[in-house]
Amino acid sequence: MEPLSQPLIEISGVSKRFGEGETRVDALRDIDLTVRRGEVVALLGPSGSGKTTLLNIIGCIIDPTEGRVTLDGEVVYDNRWLRGDLRRLRLDKIGFIFQFHNLLPFLNARDNVALVLTLAGRSAVDAQARAAELLDYLEVGHRAAAMPALLSGGEAQRVAIARALANSPRIILADEPTAALDSKRAGIVMDLLRKLASEQDACIVAVTHDEKIYDRFDRLFHLRDGVLETEKGKET
Repeated sequence: MEPLSQPLIEISGVSKRFGEGETRVDALRDIDLTVRRGEVVALLGPSGSGKTTLLNIIGCIIDPTEGRVTLDGEVVYDNRWLRGDLRRLRLDKIGFIFQFHNLLPFLNARDNVALVLTLAGRSAVDAQARAAELLDYLEVGHRAAAMPALLSGGEAQRVAIARALANSPRIILADEPTAALDSKRAGIVMDLLRKLASEQDACIVAVTHDEKIYDRFDRLFHLRDGVLETEKGKET
């Protein structure tokens, strides 16, 4: 990894508060975080520590209370959103992977991936071709016509990863991506994510409690009471 490569995620002085007065909760406190291309990092911590809140702020799903967020070189939040169309921003820059694949049960694997592309304005022909390419890349192309109910857990998660990669995002956010998988499949998925980060010139931030995959991350961050601490990592 090049130490001076441009960061894909820069979080500076980000805080998030819910409520006021006696009901106020400081979910995040003055968070600073930089993630560069090719990096795979984890957010650790107990339930309620702020992990998912931070992931959702990076994903432009919820507003910070204060701070600055830069994604792929673009300042997108500086005490207010600087982009009017956050949906377009997410389509352009961010891919999401969840604990459960959340595939649409009435669409086959290929159509689940192609749908994201058609929503982004690609033609049906281009969307189908790109979906087939991604499924082949993730070694589930032979299951392209299968409905989600007929996919194994590992296959369904690979289709979900293909969907997350559909628009070639530089930033991939994963919320417990291996929690529903056994140790072998969890390792395969994490090795795949590391390969994607390297080959797609992207970065991956994952919320996880899955200790068996900790060695697959470049850096581990621990959230305690909304404060971010570095647990382990390589200097960048």
